[in-house]
Amino acid sequence: MGKKQFAALPFRLDKSELRVMLITTRRKRRWSVPKGSPIRNKEPHHTVALEAYEEAGLFGAIATRAMGSFKHRKRKGDRKQTMNVAVFPMKVQGQERWWPEKGERQAIWVSADTAARLVHKAELRRLIARFAARTEKSASLPPSGR
Repeated sequence: MGKKQFAALPFRLDKSELRVMLITTRRKRRWSVPKGSPIRNKEPHHTVALEAYEEAGLFGAIATRAMGSFKHRKRKGDRKQTMNVAVFPMKVQGQERWWPEKGERQAIWVSADTAARLVHKAELRRLIARFAARTEKSASLPPSGR
């Protein structure tokens, strides 16, 4: 069992189309989602709220249950650690003008399809696609022309 991390999947509905926010990782500049290690005495979704704020200035409503998880290898000096990252959907209500890591990462709002294409991790790609399918169904949208 690897170490645990928690991640936000920041989303919003734009004219009933699902949009997802991705941010770049600091070291490799790959597209990913805000994530971080558990914080003592904090519920996982509270940790997620803090990471989303620190890394992207986001605030909103976060699911209390993870929608799934993905494996992520993290480098700690010479050691590589496998992290098990639980992902929590976050309905974004807004973005602060300033946040702790502003300027250290890029952030983009994209469609779920684009988000799934851009993220590096295949498991995260599948989580985004599954979440999009469920969210669009529950928003009772006509199927988009694919």
